[in-house]
Amino acid sequence: MDSLEGATFDVAIIGGGVNGCGIARDASGRGASVILFEQNDLASGTSSASTKLIHGGLRYLEYYEFRLVREALMEREVLWRIAPHIVWPLRFVLPHHKGLRPQWLLRLGLALYDNIGGRKLLPPTRTLNLRANSVGDPLKPGLAKGFEYSDCWVDDSRLVALNARDAAERGAQVRTRTRVVSAERSGGHWIVTAEDLRTGRRERIRAKVLINAAGPWVEKVLNGVARANISASVRLVQGSHIVVKKVFQHDRAYIFQNNDNRIIFAIPYQGDFTLIGTTDRDYNGDPAQVKATEEEIAYLCASASEYFKQPVRPEDVVWTYSGVRPLYNDGASKAQEATRDYVLVLDAPGGQPPMLSIFGGKITTYRRLAEAALDKLKGYLPAARKPAWTGEAPLPGGDFPQTGYEALVAELSGAYPFLDHALVARLVRAYGTRTRDVVGNARSMDDMGQDFGAGLTEREVQYLMDQEWALTANDVLWRRSKLGLRLSATQTEALDMFMRNAATSSAA
Repeated sequence: MDSLEGATFDVAIIGGGVNGCGIARDASGRGASVILFEQNDLASGTSSASTKLIHGGLRYLEYYEFRLVREALMEREVLWRIAPHIVWPLRFVLPHHKGLRPQWLLRLGLALYDNIGGRKLLPPTRTLNLRANSVGDPLKPGLAKGFEYSDCWVDDSRLVALNARDAAERGAQVRTRTRVVSAERSGGHWIVTAEDLRTGRRERIRAKVLINAAGPWVEKVLNGVARANISASVRLVQGSHIVVKKVFQHDRAYIFQNNDNRIIFAIPYQGDFTLIGTTDRDYNGDPAQVKATEEEIAYLCASASEYFKQPVRPEDVVWTYSGVRPLYNDGASKAQEATRDYVLVLDAPGGQPPMLSIFGGKITTYRRLAEAALDKLKGYLPAARKPAWTGEAPLPGGDFPQTGYEALVAELSGAYPFLDHALVARLVRAYGTRTRDVVGNARSMDDMGQDFGAGLTEREVQYLMDQEWALTANDVLWRRSKLGLRLSATQTEALDMFMRNAATSSAA
């Protein structure tokens, strides 16, 4: 990796989650010179621990978050359009539970949901007879009526990687496994010192603007790295999910109301599984050490079992994941009531070089957050005055029709007849049109190189290392894909060994 010692950038970004990478993409596309630092892998924190939904947030209407819900609803079809490989429509079934929210309230909320967000291609809400519709089959017999509405699904960690890839192709420097150890204002710039955690080498760069998109570490950057005096604070809220073997056979998801006024989702996941989540609880530990607790696992199992005929038990859980949401601390008494809206705090005392800190935000609104961040910096960054553009330009691999996934799978299955159809379908879901770059000039499975299991081949791994900053087996198996659900410990170790050797060879 080339040395950047002494280089000057328009924007330095701390944090390689969805907000940091989204801002990097937007700013680079407007002509700004950008460098992004991430202390771990891309999307290694909160951005890979979401419920994987592009949604308005039906329950946020109860907290009068109308602006947030409307913006999020409008983003559904925008993100589906620019990334139809990793974003796709999903229908949600909401059973009516007589002891909880009344039917009129659900109807009102869903009517707003259908009509305030510029819905065009997504189908509208409809009422269901759960006793006559197959979606009622997995549910307990006491549930007779329900509603079905539209949102979208997203591969969250791939969304981050593709934003970073696009930013890099527009000129941004993306430095993973690199921690910013200090940032101070001097001579009209930020002087940023960063350490490569693999080599221990430190470099200093200069930047006109510093953006703190460190997620759960936003306060640590404020107080420890930049030593800024800002009154805004973060509220860390833990959200955990469980994955179990497939609970139902159809392709729709469920949204369940709980007696504690919370909701959980049960979502078809990776073909053979069901994803259930999420929890909402305040978190006080190290965000890097967060994991689903036994109490949370039991809560999610019990909540799902209130609705499903077949109980979901802790022993059924095959995987869990947990993230820490860095919400803006608005003083709400309960974690579930804290605002999910984003708050951008600008610090530029006496005309000094500005620092913009990001609090809160949702996967769904990351692109609008990036636009708002650049809007906030117009007085300091000429490139920020250029028009917004990210809502029209496809993300890497997304340059095919919004509803054209099946057609692309068919086309590439014909172009690569030696690839199993299911493998082509998975590759297109991950890489879209760039599946061609992954396969390259291969004409047989032998040409794809070593097979690590579940259709993961040497060519795909090499592509992820060369193009998407993957360095370890975990990067590949749990963030660039979810093939960790299918590979054994022995296969994982073989992959890790291959990647270590490949990284050593390329460094030499």
